Amino acid sequence: MTMLRSHLSGSWQTGTGDGRPLHDAVTGEEIARISADGLDLAGALEYGRRTGGPALRQLTFHQRAALLKALGGHLREHRDELYAVSARTGATLADSKFDIDGGIGVLLAYASKAKRELPNDTVYVEGPVEPLGRGGTFLGQHLLTPLHGVAVQVNAFNFPVWGPLEKLAPAFLAGVPTLVKPASPTAFLTARLIELVVDSGLLPDGALQFVAGSLGDGFDHLTGQDLVSFTGSASTAQTLRSHPVIVRNAVRFTAEADSLNLAALGPDAGPGTEEFDLFVRALTTEMTVKAGQKCTAIRRAFVPREHVDAVVEAVSARLASVVVGAPGTDGVRMGALASLDQREEVRRSVKALRHAGRLVSGDPDHVEVAGADADRGAFVSPMLLVGDPDRAEPHEIEAFGPVSTVLPYDSTDRLVEYAARGQGSLAGSVVSADPAFARAVVLGIAPFHGRVHVLNARDAQESTGHGSPLPQLVHGGPGRAGGGEEMGGVRGVLHHMQRTAVQADPDSLAAITGRWVTGAQRHDDGVHPFRKHLEELRPGDCLVAGPRRVTRADVEHFAEFTGDTFYAHMDEAAAAANPLFGQRVAHGYLVVSLAAGLFVDPDPGPVLANFGVDGLRFLTPVRFDDELTVTLTCKQLTPRDSAGYGEVRWDADVTRQDGESVARYDVLTLVAKKDA
Repeated sequence: MTMLRSHLSGSWQTGTGDGRPLHDAVTGEEIARISADGLDLAGALEYGRRTGGPALRQLTFHQRAALLKALGGHLREHRDELYAVSARTGATLADSKFDIDGGIGVLLAYASKAKRELPNDTVYVEGPVEPLGRGGTFLGQHLLTPLHGVAVQVNAFNFPVWGPLEKLAPAFLAGVPTLVKPASPTAFLTARLIELVVDSGLLPDGALQFVAGSLGDGFDHLTGQDLVSFTGSASTAQTLRSHPVIVRNAVRFTAEADSLNLAALGPDAGPGTEEFDLFVRALTTEMTVKAGQKCTAIRRAFVPREHVDAVVEAVSARLASVVVGAPGTDGVRMGALASLDQREEVRRSVKALRHAGRLVSGDPDHVEVAGADADRGAFVSPMLLVGDPDRAEPHEIEAFGPVSTVLPYDSTDRLVEYAARGQGSLAGSVVSADPAFARAVVLGIAPFHGRVHVLNARDAQESTGHGSPLPQLVHGGPGRAGGGEEMGGVRGVLHHMQRTAVQADPDSLAAITGRWVTGAQRHDDGVHPFRKHLEELRPGDCLVAGPRRVTRADVEHFAEFTGDTFYAHMDEAAAAANPLFGQRVAHGYLVVSLAAGLFVDPDPGPVLANFGVDGLRFLTPVRFDDELTVTLTCKQLTPRDSAGYGEVRWDADVTRQDGESVARYDVLTLVAKKDA
């Protein structure tokens, strides 16, 4: 029987010994064996640090993003092959798409966000410059650089493709190599995914490694520059988090663990409302997609007491139409659990839950199966219970399968109290068209949830659903849910980087960050900066233009032309009574317009477009006959590798005759490259 291969230290390797058998979840047939015995995990970690890390750190965020995008495109071309392997995990085609297409989507989403939100640089500068002295010669700035370690990623069995890809994307963008360790029952699918990635040749050597089997003594070799990202059971997370090396070296550890996620039906959403139907559909969907094997699946369905019978009847009717069986068989909507062991675990959990309620749909010991043997495959029927929310079991026991418990509540306060008894969850849904109820529940349960989804008729068409983590938002939760965070857009990237506070003079800080800062030297070589191509510009290049006198006629013409006749500009008496002005003043936007007239070079040239203004602040009123001067300084350059231009951020400082700033803002332009 074939042994799954690991990809470590630049080569494919096979563990020793007989290994552990891996079975087809539908037929029970042995697919392969898995063992990491005899593999050098210490050497693999060092290979990642010495080979993968330096190669990634040489690339900018945008270059890494381009590789992620290319990898996503490559994997898309092989989706059918991955779907076929995924069917052996018990997944239907819809389940497989949720896992495989979802994982690829995370790669592409992160590639896009990196191009839009991260600099085309190897360093991330965070937040504004902090003045640390009165004279402006001592400044502070936070910057983030990649950790010089390996992101060890331990994944769960339920998402063998999405899991590793959603962890890989932010680590890779940060410039940190990854070591993937999948859960054994579905590791054969992850192994094929890694083969496709390696065969693509897109990633630098050492950027992605894979171990099929146990990590063995791998944690013994972690350093303070390494990270661990874990998805799985709360008990395993606790064991790993307390590993002596993780504790001693303060290894960054984030966990996403099992949790008792909820959905709450609002009192307004009774039978006959669209929200009632949305709740019923959401609950049945979460019970049956991936056969309920989702860390975000709805385990507790809170329903106003007066609507319990109606909800049970509606959900039971939908579950009765769900055909369970072999993926690919006509009519099958729910496949098998990942393994026979998992089936037995679900049965034990349901037995414990029945101590606090009654089973109203489904049978833990019998299920009609289409296209497969019910005994050899890991099949169970979807099961709905009605429980007592004052008992402990519904808030403590998770049946990790197609199982949910309906729990009645009598008031919003009681609902919030019951929600907290889950001791921390990944996701919750509030199904209601009543904004006041939604606010009360969301704010009440937010301390116990990583994500809350408000569902009603207005957002239903665009909603991605209760159980769909999104790369733009954090995935994780407090307490029992592990206390960690993954994804969350740029937050997930920064988790893999070290934040360092730098204190320096303006010129040194500008050199370190690659950005001009206030107080640093400016350069005026006599050439208008708008006549320079992207490659010819340098941070600090500047233009001083003016003065331009602001007259009463300017203000009155601007007011008439734009229709902005606000009293502070046009009414002497009212403006005099204004404690901020004391007399008529110029429009702020007139000031900005006059400044543009001073610094813009009118002839065609490298500047292609002005696409925005950031951080505009009007600092001091401009009165009639004030004279304005503008200093425009090149602040930051962001080349676009795939385009014939780049972005340039300019500092615009508009001052009056006494040198005081009246307006300050950043001007954003697109500037052509010389060879475009």
